[in-house]
Amino acid sequence: MVVTSARSRRARAALSAAAVGSALVLLAPPAVAHGRHGGGHHDGGPPVEVVASGLSDPWSVRFDGRGRLVVAEQGTGEVTRVEGPGAGGQRVLATQPGLAAADTSGRTVLALTSGGAPDAPAVAGQATLFAGAPGQLRALADLLAHERATNPDGQDQDAPDALSNPFSVLAGSGKRAPLAYVADGGANDVLAVGGDGRVSTFFVPPTVSTGACAGVPNNGSLTGCDSVPTGLSYGPGGKLYVAALTAEVPGEGRVYVVDRGGRLVREISGFTAPTGVAVGDDGTVYVSELLEGAPPQDAPPPAGFDPSTIGRIVAVAPDGRRSAAQVTMPLGLQWKDGALYTTAWSVAGQFGTTPAGAPPVGVVARVRASAFSEL
Repeated sequence: MVVTSARSRRARAALSAAAVGSALVLLAPPAVAHGRHGGGHHDGGPPVEVVASGLSDPWSVRFDGRGRLVVAEQGTGEVTRVEGPGAGGQRVLATQPGLAAADTSGRTVLALTSGGAPDAPAVAGQATLFAGAPGQLRALADLLAHERATNPDGQDQDAPDALSNPFSVLAGSGKRAPLAYVADGGANDVLAVGGDGRVSTFFVPPTVSTGACAGVPNNGSLTGCDSVPTGLSYGPGGKLYVAALTAEVPGEGRVYVVDRGGRLVREISGFTAPTGVAVGDDGTVYVSELLEGAPPQDAPPPAGFDPSTIGRIVAVAPDGRRSAAQVTMPLGLQWKDGALYTTAWSVAGQFGTTPAGAPPVGVVARVRASAFSEL
């Protein structure tokens, strides 16, 4: 999707701005291309297999320590655990208004929201990480306070899109790791949050000044496109992979590879508005392009437009070769036990595909190697 300003709408606004005003008929997910790709096991199953359904705008997917899916349903604000076939279905671990993403750390549930504590007054740019046992979450970290106090990206905080707008959370891994990492799309940074609630700046992706981003006016006297961090994942050697929306400019999206000290190690470019990232066992990097193929946001969709064709997942092999799988509106990604998992129909409500009173259509799906075709 082309944008006319380098200062992207904050990550959440960038998604909601793509909403289509006219109602569309919900269509079944399309067939996906069949190819071969080396990132996962070839177990002969369907290219894209739904493993959890009936979810309301699922934005993130993680696994807990017992291998159960944990999904953030942005539509309902629920952190939902999928118990698995024959194990009791789904259990709501927490409900937090403004929910953007969730993860677990041991028995602790992490819920990232765009609001504050339930009894606190509404504040523009508010962002909070909640943590606690299921049903007993409390406000742990005020991300807006950190942004106000430190302003890691150095931009004018009076601009409407320069404050916090959280997008994803990833539980810390390792003895010296924080409780969680947070990708803050509004503040253009990745934060580390300790178990005591202390917030520190871990990584600030650079402003992009290549291609269509070159010389474009930004906040204040700056030029170029904001990074807008979105997805987080671990890769080989414990490195952190950070997907960056990059103002939704086609081809300018990035994945940044960062070491344990927050230093940039590698940059992978050539994506369009990436929202999620995962890394396979062989080092293949998977990136979700949530709105690939969506109609322009400033016009109604063409007659007969099929919303199920929106979105894809791009795979970048260790040798640089790229392939893609067509998955409807994928947002969060996770690699687990040799398999890639994704949320799908993640913003279906914003495209008018869920009529009032109809059950939610969001799913979590397993995407096999056979779903990918070379680009």
